Amino acid sequence: MAQSLLQEQLLQHGDFFKLTLTNPDGLAPAQFNLADGTSVAIWDTGVICFTPAQLSQKDIVLSCGVHGNETAPIEICAELVKDLLTGQLQLKHRLLVLFGNPAAMNAGTREITENLNRLFSGHHSLGAGLINAERKRAKALEDYVSRFYQEVRVTNLVPRNRYLYDLHTAIRGSRFEKFAVYPFLHNKPWQKAEFEFLQACDVTTVLLMQTPASTFSYYASNSHGADAFTIELGKVQPFGQNDMQRFAKARAALRQLVSEAAVSTVHFDEQQFQLYQVYRAINKQTQEFKLHFADDVENFTAYPQGTLLATDGDIEYRVEREGEAIIFPNAKVAIGQRAMLMVVPTTVAHNIA
Repeated sequence: MAQSLLQEQLLQHGDFFKLTLTNPDGLAPAQFNLADGTSVAIWDTGVICFTPAQLSQKDIVLSCGVHGNETAPIEICAELVKDLLTGQLQLKHRLLVLFGNPAAMNAGTREITENLNRLFSGHHSLGAGLINAERKRAKALEDYVSRFYQEVRVTNLVPRNRYLYDLHTAIRGSRFEKFAVYPFLHNKPWQKAEFEFLQACDVTTVLLMQTPASTFSYYASNSHGADAFTIELGKVQPFGQNDMQRFAKARAALRQLVSEAAVSTVHFDEQQFQLYQVYRAINKQTQEFKLHFADDVENFTAYPQGTLLATDGDIEYRVEREGEAIIFPNAKVAIGQRAMLMVVPTTVAHNIA
């Protein structure tokens, strides 16, 4: 598509998401300016970068659709991009918006071949290497995030504040409809300001990871020092079937994040949060792996000590301690991948800044 025609269509309709779905395998780079001086650069299908005429100290990445059937965050980001392109929302900070897996979005599936959110921090190139589209996309997304953060030079006089919010919805329901996963920080302190932003998004349940991971949010946090989160905004629904009122606070906070100097928040009070940390991960070892609870059991459900949770051949997994709860159970994962996390309540009072 010629750049002038592309610019004309985007400025008229602002539908970058439609353009992405129409070109799931790639899109030629293009660049143009909006009326307010904002620079818009299309780097690839599902990859669009906005740079305001006047730079702030914030570099923000919003990602969605890493799993193609998690539609509410995709719809939120598609609307945000459209409103930026058509001038209905004014940009304050540098912004990179990523629609992670366009092919899976078109198929209405979580993935095409492999779970994209298990392929970051170089996992895309381990083993057999870049053998499928998801592995190639994971590497490309890493490269785009690196490019975005590194395009503006960091100096002692002008520090950069980096953020990445990877927006998802969960396969199953949850005792707490919305929750966030805070990547492992390698003993660095958790940030009050980030808890306050999550609360503005109507997210007050946070899972604190204790080990490195292959997720997109851990990649941004560990590789680029970004304040990064995986944010689960509810349950998977098909396109057009989301009750968007349930996401009103998250939508408003994200729009304020990119268009205002600061997001309106309230002071952090741990008593307003449900905080968990990972107690153990249960990985699938054989094709005989089986969960011993119903498919509709919600995330963060706790069972009495000793309850049988899963079997994997001759191996039994039971509740080991009081308060232990399940999250992200999925017996259909590939052998060797995480089939379930077990979490327990925790506090951040000892290590927060």
